[in-house]
Amino acid sequence: MILTVILQEPPIWLVLPFVSLLLMIATGPVLFPTIWHHYYKHISIGLGLLVGTYYVFALKDTVLPLETLAEYASFISLLTILYISSGGIYFFVDVESKVWVNIAFLFIAAIFTNIIGTTGASVLFIRPFMRINRYRLKPYHIVFFIFLISNVGGSLTPIGDPPLFMGFLKGVPFFWTAEHLWQPWLVAIISLLSVFYVFEKRNTSLDDVDVSKHYTNKILITGKRNFIWLLLGVSTVFLDPNIIEGLPYIDFHGKKLSFIREIIQLSASLLCYLFANKKALQGNKFDFDAIKEVAFLFFGIFLCMMPALQSLEAFAHHQKDSLVLSQALIYWSSGIFSSVLDNAPTYLNVFALILSSANFNMNIYSDVHLFMASSGVDLLRALSVGSVFFGAMTYIGNGPNFMVKAIAEQTGVKMPSFGKYIWSYSLPILLPILVLISLLFFR
Repeated sequence: MILTVILQEPPIWLVLPFVSLLLMIATGPVLFPTIWHHYYKHISIGLGLLVGTYYVFALKDTVLPLETLAEYASFISLLTILYISSGGIYFFVDVESKVWVNIAFLFIAAIFTNIIGTTGASVLFIRPFMRINRYRLKPYHIVFFIFLISNVGGSLTPIGDPPLFMGFLKGVPFFWTAEHLWQPWLVAIISLLSVFYVFEKRNTSLDDVDVSKHYTNKILITGKRNFIWLLLGVSTVFLDPNIIEGLPYIDFHGKKLSFIREIIQLSASLLCYLFANKKALQGNKFDFDAIKEVAFLFFGIFLCMMPALQSLEAFAHHQKDSLVLSQALIYWSSGIFSSVLDNAPTYLNVFALILSSANFNMNIYSDVHLFMASSGVDLLRALSVGSVFFGAMTYIGNGPNFMVKAIAEQTGVKMPSFGKYIWSYSLPILLPILVLISLLFFR
């Protein structure tokens, strides 16, 4: 199907709000944290409304902004139910810190990340992981947790990581990720745990101390009923009229829109919080700060990236005869941008470029299905792995990274600075593994 070129392309300067917002997200928490903390929501909403207003009144286009807001509603409603339901489960693990205990914990948590998402898994597992290692807790414990749980672990389902869920909303089949990404996932997990083993063996904090009597060897879960809400939130992902025939929907310019899924998820989020176990919430020190930040920032991101996506589509369409995309190029370009920007908008921008180069339109569901049946789908595999894995390279690559860092610092862990995180951990540990992934799968 030939790409549908928009009647009136947005002016190139309209990309500036998107670039400005991403740069502020990257630098604000580091360079001017106080100002950013107080005004980030105003900045994000203001820039988003600026772009949306220009589309409606200057370009006379109401379709794309409404479609974008519908995708935003789907995105944030899933994150909300995962975040609240996970926050109401207090996972108390009090076993002695041993190398194989930590490795088993991280591996199991990485698997669960695909069920409850990187945000939910980070909230649920970071405190019990720190409790296990409370007598020998070092910054590297938190860094490897960010590598494995907040990023790489969630590669097997669209629920696992936001970029993959954005692909699912565009029409990528739910089980495609598990079928095509399990090999890079397994190599990355084994490689990271192997390096973690070396760090653990070098941690001699307790070599001359017997602390076994300080552990109760108990594993307790408070707030078990929240698993029901969690299961409900996950199962509603499939309530899509494009997947299940017979669901009521609104025909919006050829697209099937139905908000049954979002209504159920948000209603379940409210009920989940109202009836949550208070002790579990207190044990997790639960609050809404993290999910509110994601909601405000992504409102601006979704609206501001509309002209960027359209410009990429137009560029790919005009240059389709000379544009050569390889798996290695897509893997490294999406990865590098995901490192310094948020990986969800990076995924969408590169996805738009890939489809447009093949004469498909990312915003047409049938086009995405046709693309999934073409040979170019290998590029999507490189994009998916690159955007998810490289999100761990910096604190700003993925939302849960900063959240885990803040929780660790609240307990007294002296976390590495933005630069030291990259210099001491990402470059010497993560980057060689990413190179290995490239050589094995994306040459």
